[in-house]
Amino acid sequence: MSKVADFLHAGCEVTILFADLHAYLDNMKAPWSLLQLREKYYEAIIKAMLKSINVPLEKLKFVKGTDFQLSKEYTLDVYRLSSLVTEHDARKAGAEVVKQVQHPLLSGLLYPGLQALDEEYLKVDAQFGGVDQRKIFTYAEKYLPHLGYTKRIHFMNPMVPGLTGSKMSSSEEDSKIDLLDTAAQVKKKLKMAFCEPGNITENGLLSFCKHVLYPITCKEGFTVVRKEEFGGNVTYKKFQELEDAFAKEEVHPGDLKVSVENYLNQLLDPIRKEFETPELKKLTSQAYPVEKKKKPGQAGGQTEEALVPSRLDLRVGKITKVEKHPDADSLYVETVDLGNGDERTVVSGLAGLVPMEDLQDRLGVFLCNLKPQKMRGIESKAMLMCASVAEPRAVEPLNPPEGSAPGERVFFEEHESGKPDEELKPKKKVWEQLQPDLRTNSDCVAEWQGNIMKTKLGNVTCKSLKSSPIK
Repeated sequence: MSKVADFLHAGCEVTILFADLHAYLDNMKAPWSLLQLREKYYEAIIKAMLKSINVPLEKLKFVKGTDFQLSKEYTLDVYRLSSLVTEHDARKAGAEVVKQVQHPLLSGLLYPGLQALDEEYLKVDAQFGGVDQRKIFTYAEKYLPHLGYTKRIHFMNPMVPGLTGSKMSSSEEDSKIDLLDTAAQVKKKLKMAFCEPGNITENGLLSFCKHVLYPITCKEGFTVVRKEEFGGNVTYKKFQELEDAFAKEEVHPGDLKVSVENYLNQLLDPIRKEFETPELKKLTSQAYPVEKKKKPGQAGGQTEEALVPSRLDLRVGKITKVEKHPDADSLYVETVDLGNGDERTVVSGLAGLVPMEDLQDRLGVFLCNLKPQKMRGIESKAMLMCASVAEPRAVEPLNPPEGSAPGERVFFEEHESGKPDEELKPKKKVWEQLQPDLRTNSDCVAEWQGNIMKTKLGNVTCKSLKSSPIK
């Protein structure tokens, strides 16, 4: 929509196609009656979105696919196209937008041809979409001239990652912010968002800053809001400055989330307000009826696991033996007593950062339910938790309270009663999503989202690294 706004500001005539026939062909999952309601909803929400950022709408129009795609002329062109296109080319064109299976439905093979013909029947000069459309665009450029029609221009936007770090998906609720999400829903989704310190390639928050916030609301700069004890507010005039600072871990994920949340709510408030009218509330509920969730135990019922730190199996452990890894200069191999006869091998990347003698017979905090992982040939079955800073490089293992014993449980305030997962499944990225909110505070006490890490004897701390990420 921010790019559509650019087109309208530039004086272009913009047609937004509601591809209802395409949607119906998608396994016929949505009935016509529901598709018609969604067309009305989308027209209302798009207008509200554009009006909220002061975009002129005089040259914007909306067209339904079935207004012209069922005509005699269009249908004849579908047949003409089918006599030219091979099954290979049709499947290849839809590779990124149509689900790929060994025996595809014919509807999926028709999809690219319909989208190509839409250019001619809408009488446009150019088509605009995401880069996932590029193969369909190539298909249109190749085949429309064979029908005697003009080859069109094609514009593309990058595909930005969703909040979970992978591709944004309408079917994955937590990967996206909906335009009518409440402030509380926005806060919850951003808290759960994947935002690994220093990771700028799979970061939906940074992508949103680059493609939406900077062009629309942050033309004078993006302000990261943070407490004075963490350096106070700082404004980045250009996106590259913000990205560089995040890559160097000068901007903490928690501070980025809070700042994006503030800007997001500024963008969404006018849209939410417009949709408070009884007519639009009714339209929204009809277009997207809420399905009642079945209770656990009922047929089809599922229990959604909350993203909370009690899912981490954190325990006090004693390092009874430490030696250098035989095949890696940067790694130590430790033997760790985790109590109750549980002895594990742990591989840590602390060589050159923490002397071996400082680890020998030391108590530490260990994450014990990560999937075991081989590190240069030796399987590591837990992870030693440390406070860490990039510049100047420094690492300090966390210290359990004095008097602690191997095997004692480590937990967080407000999350004492939860039960750890038996194993943190890599695909669910539980640790990756919880870790960015783990840090030491200004008193060197370990926290998760402000909740203190502790055992029954007191708080978990580090020696000197204040306000630092814990990894």
